Amino acid sequence: MARANSETLPAAAAIADVSLPANVDLHARPAADFVRTAMRFESNIHVCAGEREVDAKSLLSVLALGARRGTLLRLSADGPDAANAVQTLAAAVAAFSE
Repeated sequence: MARANSETLPAAAAIADVSLPANVDLHARPAADFVRTAMRFESNIHVCAGEREVDAKSLLSVLALGARRGTLLRLSADGPDAANAVQTLAAAVAAFSE
């Protein structure tokens, strides 16, 4: 379940943590779906897995995270639609299935 956290973030920023489902790795198809969703938003969006943080609108960068089943992803965004972007992406990750 994603949870929003607005501690020490600018007013136009949002953050959420969400885990990949137990049956999904962030490989080509799920990563492409994730990036297509991220590209719908104007905000700058990043995704973090472990110590690596990448641009959520870059397919190669998202694939390079190597996120596997159950990996905790931290989604962060800043910009005019940041809260909606993070909420939508968290829901998309939670709904992934193979």
